[in-house]
Amino acid sequence: MTDTKTKDRGSSIQRALQIIEIVSSAEMPMTPSEINRSLKLPKPTIHRLCTQLEEEGYLLSRLDGRGLLPGPKLNKIALGVLSNNDFLRTRRHAILQQLSEKLGETCNISVPDGGEMIYFDRVETHWPLRVQLQINDRVPLHCTASGKLFLSELSSIKRTRLLSRIELERYTPNTLISAEALKPELRKIRQNGVGIDNEEFLQGMIAVSLPIRDKDGHLYAALAMHAPTARLSLENALEHVPVMREAADELAALMDDLSDPDAAPDED
Repeated sequence: MTDTKTKDRGSSIQRALQIIEIVSSAEMPMTPSEINRSLKLPKPTIHRLCTQLEEEGYLLSRLDGRGLLPGPKLNKIALGVLSNNDFLRTRRHAILQQLSEKLGETCNISVPDGGEMIYFDRVETHWPLRVQLQINDRVPLHCTASGKLFLSELSSIKRTRLLSRIELERYTPNTLISAEALKPELRKIRQNGVGIDNEEFLQGMIAVSLPIRDKDGHLYAALAMHAPTARLSLENALEHVPVMREAADELAALMDDLSDPDAAPDED
């Protein structure tokens, strides 16, 4: 009896992992029926497993209900693997270090997590006047360059739902504290592909952010630079966008390397 239960449980785990693998490698959202073309499971089984994976956060249903995408837990796993891979972590930090040296300012990579952005990696400027934010620190979405960039990528329905669940706190006189006030700002950011923070999170600090995208064009992280206004204006900071875009493209290539078994470094 115990062996049978163990076998059934192991079989369910294997099937769930197969579903995750299929959805993660697909170029577009997939319905349970499309997923099942290669698995050939009973219809009730595939629907039950997909529902369980969605409830646990490993899969995410599109707003129109037509297809499943990788969910927030899968995104965290992917970023965790990227973070703990020694070769990729070293290369990522080197790109960030080079960018910081070119710009002469602090640069960081952040990832969305619920109603906040988390600093994933960071290189400080050599200047004594700088903002003390650390890796793993969390910052709000509605008043940071990377947070607003992330919000601009969401559909209006999804963005409305998200903003309704978080407190839009005022940090400076420039902070936008309503979804309606954010709307034209986010529309402009979506058009330009550049997030900005004009002293909205910390008075006397500006920031510029660009998306780091996966091979399907989805934002999975944001690259940003920030500086005190005493040293750099927002207008001058925006002049660095071409250099930042090159670095963002290099960082995006690292995610492709993660999924390419032939991209691993040679052993001496």
